[in-house]
Order: sequence, then C-alpha cells, then structure tokens
Amino acid sequence: MRGRVRTGLATAGAAALCTAVAVGAVGALPGAAYAAGPGGESAYRTGPDSRRIEGGANQAVGPTLELGRFYEDRLAPAQERFYQVVLDDRSSVYIAAVARPGPQSKVAYGDGIEAVLLDTKGNSCSAPDGVSFGSEQARPLADVAVRRLEEDGKCQQAGPYYVKLTRTSAKDSDQAPWPVELHMMREPKLSGSNAPQTAPSAWPSAPVTQPSDQRVVRSGGTGFNDARALDAGVWGDTVQPGQTRFYRVPVDWGQQLSIGTELTGGKLTQTSGYAGNGLVAEVFSPARLPVASEDESYDGKQAQVALGPLAPVAYENRYADARAMRPVRTAGWYYLAVTVDKKVGEFTAEDVPLQLTLRVKLTGTAGPGPAYAESLSAAGFGVGEDDRAAARDGLTAPEAADAADTRSAMTVVAATGFGTGTLLLLVLAGWILLGRRSATSG
Repeated sequence: MRGRVRTGLATAGAAALCTAVAVGAVGALPGAAYAAGPGGESAYRTGPDSRRIEGGANQAVGPTLELGRFYEDRLAPAQERFYQVVLDDRSSVYIAAVARPGPQSKVAYGDGIEAVLLDTKGNSCSAPDGVSFGSEQARPLADVAVRRLEEDGKCQQAGPYYVKLTRTSAKDSDQAPWPVELHMMREPKLSGSNAPQTAPSAWPSAPVTQPSDQRVVRSGGTGFNDARALDAGVWGDTVQPGQTRFYRVPVDWGQQLSIGTELTGGKLTQTSGYAGNGLVAEVFSPARLPVASEDESYDGKQAQVALGPLAPVAYENRYADARAMRPVRTAGWYYLAVTVDKKVGEFTAEDVPLQLTLRVKLTGTAGPGPAYAESLSAAGFGVGEDDRAAARDGLTAPEAADAADTRSAMTVVAATGFGTGTLLLLVLAGWILLGRRSATSG
C-alpha cells in the first residue's frame, strides 16, 4: 500500500513538474500589452528590444545601426541626424525611419522627413524622395533609405556607409522633437546570374469587385510592429478623430492587393461639418516603403477610399519607371495605415465611435517567386504557412510570436510526457534512497 502511495506521489510530482515547465515556459512568453498613451489610447508600440540612441551631428560621430535591431531616436525641426551602417556586397538593404508626431501636433502639408543612404564620399546611393503629410493631420510617416543590389549600380561595394535623416517643418508647425524608429532589413541576392532586369511597363489595373462578406471585427494596431493581420474578406474596427490604425496583409508572389476603406457611424453635433482630408489610407511594403496613398473628405456621414489593385508582386518591379510599382518588389506583409483627421472631432460626438470597414481582396495566383541565394523568410520577407495562419486568426506579430512560443512549449511538454516513465523512475529512486537513509539513521 505504501509503495502504491509513493508511486502516486511520484506521478503527481512528475505531473506537477511537467505543468510547472509548461506554465513557466508560457508565462515567460512576451506579452502583447504595452503602455497607454494620452486619453487612454495606446502609444506606438516599438519593435522588440528597441534601443534608445542619439544620431550624430555628422557622419564621424554617428552611432552604428545593426541589421534586424530596432532603434529609437528623436528628431527636431531642420535637424540632421547621421548613423553608420556596414553593408555587404550580396544584398539589397532597406533602412526604414518612422517618425511619430503626436496626433494632436500642429503640422503643415509639406512637413515631413527624408532618409538617404550615403557612401563614404557623401554621394547618395539612390534618389532621395522624402515623405510629407500632404494635410494638416499628424500621423506616422515612413521613409526608407535604400541600397539596391544591381549590376553597375551605385554603392555596390561592401563596407561602411552613412544614413542621413532630416526633418522639414514649417515655422508655425509644432517644434517639439518627433520620436523616430529606425530598422534595417536585408534582402539577399538571387541565386545564379540571371536575375530579371526588365519590369513590365503596366499592370492589370481594372477595378475589382470588392468582397461583400459579413463584417468581422478586428482591432488595428498602433504601428508597423503590432499591425493586425487581415486575410481577404470584410473587416471592421472603430476609430477616433486623430487616430491612425495599422493592419497587415500577406501578399505572395504574383498576387495583387486591393483594399476598400469606408468611414461611417459618426453622430453630428452641429448642422453640418467638413474635413477635407477626413479619411487617409496608405499602403506600405514589407520593407516599409510607401506604396500608395489616397484620401477623401468626410462630412459626418460616409467616406470611402479605394487602393489598388496594386501591381502584382514581382522581383523585377524594382526596375520599373512607375513609382507605384517599384516598392511592390517582394512577397511578404503589406501594411495598411488608416487615419481619421482630428478635425472630424469638431463636428462629431465623442461618445459615438466612428466605424471603419475594410474590404480586402487578393487576386492572382500565388507563385513560387525567384530563387534566392539565402533564406528570404529569415530576412523578414516572403509568405509562409505561419503568415497565412496569422492572417486567418487575425494575429499581430507579437501575438503570432507568442503563439509560436506556446507551440514550442507544448512540444517540450509533449516530449516530457513521452519520457515520464523515466522521470517517474528517477523521482521514485530518489525517494526510496531517502527512505533507506532515514531507516538507517533511525
């Protein structure tokens, strides 16, 4: 009887140990919670293990940015910041800068940022474009410094380079420094020597029939790092004036993305109202390159913005003359940012949330894409089964990482369960040994 009791205790101990391992592993997973900003709204969620740095006043004293890491800096009006990067000679590189003024900040149409990559002679590696608000509503702005790998192109050598970040601001705009997130991604070269060099001059751009499925609620994120995943279908969210909501859609090689965005549900607090750029919708590439942007006025009743169909995702798009084609160069997560102008709050009730409806459609057959010399998914590009699952389940990147870690923890538990017999014997042997020692000492 005593033996059976001890065996039962051993079983319970082993089960408790397995449970502790599982709970400990799951409990240690990174959570999706983050600090709330003013008015209870969530602040922009920075990338994992984001590091605070201060850009240099010139190239010689700029801090070094490492591949894959996230950095936080601040940028004042008319200020230039410099950073150092070390590039190889076998990949295209994208250094994204995301500026984040407060949603209530006063900005002008031409206010914005510019990120450019320079060689050690001070020459630009690509034509700097810069980005600006195009309205008086502050929202996250993303610009990307690029080194494109190509035969006889500029900045193809391995070695040190510099990123120059500049902010443009009107005299009567808010002069407070803007937080800026910096992140570098590397796209490996293709295997072989026959990389496609010629881009199509146009793409199928006829309007598509938007999906009319039942609207399913999925709350958008605060930025690129916690954007809510969407699959093809009809999705709903609520939004406040001045707020920007982020979403992401996995788009594979050969596929075309189309998104319809509708704003409704406001309750007028006066006879009439009008916001010229009441609804703004923007699409960004997996490297955070701006792809497309449209806006529409809002009068408190209804506004609609259609984006796409975008160009089919193709490697050779990077060589296109059309600005709207060049960023659609890799498969992966494409981001949608939707902003409602703060002026909408001047004529709508605060206690009646505005309703967003997103109609997402993917056309074209997903293909294998070109053959890369290294793993594309390891570099943060491409579409895999985990990405498709995240889109079906509506997961943010942190939630998808939590889910993956949980699956790993459960695998450990399952493996532990498989070896429970061995574990039980070890525990039982230990207790028997202790019992014998006690009997001897007694």
